[in-house]
Amino acid sequence: MTQKHTAGQNLFGEFSPKLAELTDKVLFDDVWARPELSQRDRSLITVAALITQHRPDQLRYHLKLAVENGLTQSELKEVITHLAFYAGWPSSMTAILIAKEIFEQDNT
Repeated sequence: MTQKHTAGQNLFGEFSPKLAELTDKVLFDDVWARPELSQRDRSLITVAALITQHRPDQLRYHLKLAVENGLTQSELKEVITHLAFYAGWPSSMTAILIAKEIFEQDNT
């Protein structure tokens, strides 16, 4: 069976092969593929969790993936705005600046 995702392998596979394997095979090829939630819903949940935990590096990747999985830029901006009152203003300010950067790159 061919590997569906290789993000972990590409980013740090030589440095940490086991973590890359778990990221690619368990997280993305298994957990993200479970039928109980759509890819779109998983992206929405993941983006929200990354904002609340103030994880900007992972948020960059997952905002792009969220758009690929069917979320609109408008919906993602609304999630960020909504979370300002639940996750904290600084977390949403960081997230909106990251979203701005990513969405402007996608529009060029």
